[in-house]
Amino acid sequence: MNSTNIVVNNGDADQISRINFINMIISRYGIGIIWLMGNIGSVLTCIVFYQPTFRKSACSMYFTASSISQLLAFNFALLYRMLQYGYNVQTVTTDLWFCKIRYYLFYVLIANSRYNIIMASIDRYFASSRSALRRHWSSPKIALRVIVGNAIFWSLMYIQIIIFYTIINNSCQAQLGAYGIFFSIYISIDSGILPVSLMIIFGLLTANNVHRTGKTIAPTTQNLNNKSVRPGKISMKDVQLHKMLVNQLLLFIFLNIPNPCYLVYRVFTMNNYKSSLQLSIETFVSNMTYVVLYLGFALTFANFFVSSKLFRREFLNVIQKIKIFRRPMRLVLIEGTATTRNGLRSNSP
Repeated sequence: MNSTNIVVNNGDADQISRINFINMIISRYGIGIIWLMGNIGSVLTCIVFYQPTFRKSACSMYFTASSISQLLAFNFALLYRMLQYGYNVQTVTTDLWFCKIRYYLFYVLIANSRYNIIMASIDRYFASSRSALRRHWSSPKIALRVIVGNAIFWSLMYIQIIIFYTIINNSCQAQLGAYGIFFSIYISIDSGILPVSLMIIFGLLTANNVHRTGKTIAPTTQNLNNKSVRPGKISMKDVQLHKMLVNQLLLFIFLNIPNPCYLVYRVFTMNNYKSSLQLSIETFVSNMTYVVLYLGFALTFANFFVSSKLFRREFLNVIQKIKIFRRPMRLVLIEGTATTRNGLRSNSP
C-alpha cells in the first residue's frame, strides 16, 4: 500500500513538474511576445489616432485613452508577471508594499482600458442616434471629461487593494474570509458580467440605430429660410469607427471572459481541500486567464489595422512622413559634406 502511495506521489510530482515547466515557458516566451507586441501596438495606435483625421473624434479619444492605459499595464503589471512566472523573480510575493502597489496599478489600469472601450461603444450609440439631442453627447469635450472622470473613479475604487491585499502562502492576494469572498464576487462582476453586458447592450443599440437610419450622425441644422437641412449618408470615418469598435468588443468578450469565470470558481472552491497537483493546475489556469486577457489588449492595433481601411491609410501616412523627415536630413548632411570638400579644394595650393 505504501509503495502504491509512493508511485502515485511520484506520478503527481512528475505532472506538477511538467505543468510548472509549461507555465514557465509560456510565461517567459509567450508573455514576452505579448509584452513586445503590446508596447509597440499601443504606441502606434496612439500615434495614428493623434492624426488630424481621427483627432477630433470622441470615439478616437476613448480608443487613445484605452491604449495609454494598456501601455502602462504592459509595463507595470505584465512585465512583473513575466518575471515572476517565467524567471522566478518573486518580488511580488516577498515585499508587501510592492504586492499592494503592483496589483493596485493592475486593476486600475485594466479597468481604465476596459471602461474606455465601453465609453466608446456608448459614444457610438449616441453618435448614431437620429435624435440631435443624443448626438450632442458625442463630442470631444464630453469625451475628455469622461476619460478624466473614469481615471479618478477607478483610482478611488481600487484603494481597497492597498488596504486589504496581503501575502498568503507565497501568493499576493486578497485577505481570506469575508473580504476575499466579496472581492472575488466583485471582480467577477466588474471585469466580466457588467462590461460584457454593457458592450452587448450598446453594441446592439448602435447596430439598430445604424440599421434604422442610413443617414449622417451630424445634427440637423437650419438654413437661412429656417428650413431643416436633411443629413446625408453616414460618413466613411464613422463607418470605419463602427467596424473597429465591433471587432474590438468581440475580441474583448472572448478573451476577457476566462478570468472572471476562474475567479467565480475560486470563490466556490475556496474552502475545499486541494492536493498539490490541483493547486499546481489552478496556478497554471489562473496565469493563462491573465495571459489571454493581455493578449486581447496586445491585439488591439492588429485588430484596428485589419478592420479599417482608414486606419491603415493613416498608419501608412505616418510611415511616409517618417521617411520624408529622414530624407532632408540626409540631403543636408550630403550637401554639407560636399560644401566642406569644395572649400578644402579651393583653399588647396
